[in-house]
Amino acid sequence: MQVTPDTPRPAPAITLRNLTLGYERHPAVHHLSISMAAGSLVAVVGPNGAGKSTLVRALAGRLRPIEGSIEGLQHQRVAWLAQHSGIDRSFPISVQDMVMLGLWHEVGALGRFTAAHRRAGRDALATVGLLGFEKRGIDTLSGGQMQRALFARLILQDAPVVLLDEPFAAVDQRTTDDLLALLHRWHAQGKTVVAVLHDLGQVRAHFPLTLLLAREPVAWGATAEVLTESHWQRALHMQEPFDDEAPLCAAPSAHRHTGGVSA
Repeated sequence: MQVTPDTPRPAPAITLRNLTLGYERHPAVHHLSISMAAGSLVAVVGPNGAGKSTLVRALAGRLRPIEGSIEGLQHQRVAWLAQHSGIDRSFPISVQDMVMLGLWHEVGALGRFTAAHRRAGRDALATVGLLGFEKRGIDTLSGGQMQRALFARLILQDAPVVLLDEPFAAVDQRTTDDLLALLHRWHAQGKTVVAVLHDLGQVRAHFPLTLLLAREPVAWGATAEVLTESHWQRALHMQEPFDDEAPLCAAPSAHRHTGGVSA
């Protein structure tokens, strides 16, 4: 079997139609309607509590819509790196074995890793600068090294859609630069990459498309047109504390701007 994690695969266009998301039927994202073309590189930004992580969880298939729909991801493999990976760093697993979990779609629960799989794993570790760390336990890694290892696992997943929630939080600048270069590589391969970010300078420098959320969509489209002072102030004004007594879904704001851009 030939393992080629660098082979481009078709990415789907993603369409969100009047999407409302929430927990216990209390909405956290309201009335979101946008289309992302296949192979888009998209940043999702907004104030704290704006629904960014909620949106990414829904795109990853971990949260069902209250209303509306997500189209284009059915029967697609999606790689998702949550803000907190959920990995117990004290668990006795080597860096190589943790990274090789990215090949689950190839081997399943009862399969065996072949020599080709292990070469692909070493190549992925080399790509993120961790060659030579294979036998080390994950408990020995720094925060930046652990994030590199998680990105190596994403390489092996080789999914056409990659979802990242705060992938550079608490990571040193060199690691951030290296991982941003990897995102651009995925983008060049035709993958769709959607990342939740807080660093607006980083967004302006590296992401051609941006969605600005404040529970409702404030602006969507070319980053330079979205990240304006007026849009950001509107997002801050629209943001409200979570209200357990809120109705299921409020009507869309009359002044909401979605840019009308299909990227």
